[in-house]
Amino acid sequence: MNLRDIHTPVLLERCLELLAPALDAPGAVFVDATLGMGGHSEAFLERFPELHLAGRYARAIVAARTEAPIERSGQLVDILTRATPYAAQRTGHPAKRVFQALRIEVNAELAALETAIPAALDALAVGGRMVVLSYQSLEDRLVKRVFADAVASTSPPGLPVELPEHAPRFRLLVRGAEQADAAEKARNPRATPVRLRAVERVREAAA
Repeated sequence: MNLRDIHTPVLLERCLELLAPALDAPGAVFVDATLGMGGHSEAFLERFPELHLAGRYARAIVAARTEAPIERSGQLVDILTRATPYAAQRTGHPAKRVFQALRIEVNAELAALETAIPAALDALAVGGRMVVLSYQSLEDRLVKRVFADAVASTSPPGLPVELPEHAPRFRLLVRGAEQADAAEKARNPRATPVRLRAVERVREAAA
């Protein structure tokens, strides 16, 4: 029995309409916090697929593996290229984001980054600085969150003054995330997706 035979998501089309502009943006994240039967999530995943053509790519990979193992990267490139409509191929190589996603998962890059950034911050002496270059949006969001925590006061809400031991341990050196200028991007296309964030340690941790 199909989920929609037993459950009808409430105001689904209106939710899709209101959230569509944000979900069409690169790196968008959707959280379904309704805790129901997943009807909203199912509809959003169908309408706004983690990677464009992800389902199509997954089916093509599964079909190819039933015939023979995928042992070389060139095989995977061929599979993805054949699964990509010609019009979509003009917007960039179809294998690029798939290989990036596979690399991130196989190398556990986000898990490593989530551990490494706080550890590196803790290792900084007062006056020490950290600059992080993120090459994709998942990395940048993680760095942004860790840095936001680092520069936040830990004073309890409602205190009339901030106690020294609750003052922020770090300060931001750049506002938001900086990008390479047009000249650098023209010289070096690898600079195009990069986001730079930086902080400086301003006090030791409270004893």
